[in-house]
Amino acid sequence: MSYEYEAINQQVAQNILKRIKHIDTGHIKIMEVCGTHTMAIMKYGIKELLPKNIELISGPGCPVCVTSQGYIDAVVELIHRHNMIITTFGDMIKVPGTNTSLKTERALGKDIRIVYSPLQSLEIAKQNPDKEVVFLGVGFETTTPIIALSIEKAKSDNIKNFAVFQSLKTMPNIIKKLILDQDVDIDGFILPGHVVTVTGYKPFEFISEDYNMSGVVAGFELLDILHGIYELLKNIQSGTPKVKNLYSEVVGYEGNTKVKKIVEKIFEVSSSNWRGLGIIEDTGLQIREEYKEFDAKEKFNITINNCTRQTKCICGDILKGECTPNECKMFESVCSPSNPLGPCMVSEEGTCAAYYKYDLGR
Repeated sequence: MSYEYEAINQQVAQNILKRIKHIDTGHIKIMEVCGTHTMAIMKYGIKELLPKNIELISGPGCPVCVTSQGYIDAVVELIHRHNMIITTFGDMIKVPGTNTSLKTERALGKDIRIVYSPLQSLEIAKQNPDKEVVFLGVGFETTTPIIALSIEKAKSDNIKNFAVFQSLKTMPNIIKKLILDQDVDIDGFILPGHVVTVTGYKPFEFISEDYNMSGVVAGFELLDILHGIYELLKNIQSGTPKVKNLYSEVVGYEGNTKVKKIVEKIFEVSSSNWRGLGIIEDTGLQIREEYKEFDAKEKFNITINNCTRQTKCICGDILKGECTPNECKMFESVCSPSNPLGPCMVSEEGTCAAYYKYDLGR
């Protein structure tokens, strides 16, 4: 990046901030729902740049962070019952269960492999026909399509020793849950930028139509986020709530229709258990009956215990934006990226990890 370009960006950012400071809205809380937005906000120091009356709070936009403790415990039980290969995205390795983690289990000899795509799991299954291969399908609408594709390919290629133990979640209804939660006071949303590339922003129009609130779709650079905040504040001040797309080079109204068709072919809507938020209707996906042979939960009779052990970790409150990591007694003192005690510190997109990395509040 040239110095000239950087100087222009700084000038534009200053101009947007001046406009923001001239908008009189009183105290405003804006929630960014995407973990990548959270990291960008910390990286650019946006919280410190804004007027004191504008508060940015982080929502449940990190898929690893909202995966229940019971899910991890179920995976551990599964690999103790069966001599199998577990494949997973890297972030899941360190997530603590009740008594152990996948990282610990791998160190003790369990065959747990990090993959960058569930399609790699199919190759592992082909190379190990005498072993069951289970992929841990965790994520939001962004990762769901490639997981759906892997299941379809397993069926078409007749790969019988592959299954997905999924804990997939969807965004629209969790935002509705947050709006209706009387303990969570939110005035507007920076919508999940990656998710809407798949879904489009149409599924989020209920925010303005049903609840008279505003939302904005924004990119991940400094100017993108500042522009998004500015547009939200204008809408709030004028009393004309709307969902506005400022990321049109990537996001459309209907989203990626081709990708959505493959997801709808493999999955159907279900309830889902969100760490810190509980079981919420219509916020998850389950594998359709026609593809149940690739559903690890059915194949191996997996039971998830949702009654998990209580700890001093306040990750649930952080995920709802009720608390910040600095309010957790374990933050930094005993909980750090090298020794994460909760999922918000495990994932690079977790709020606690972001606060720690960028030395916020210390």
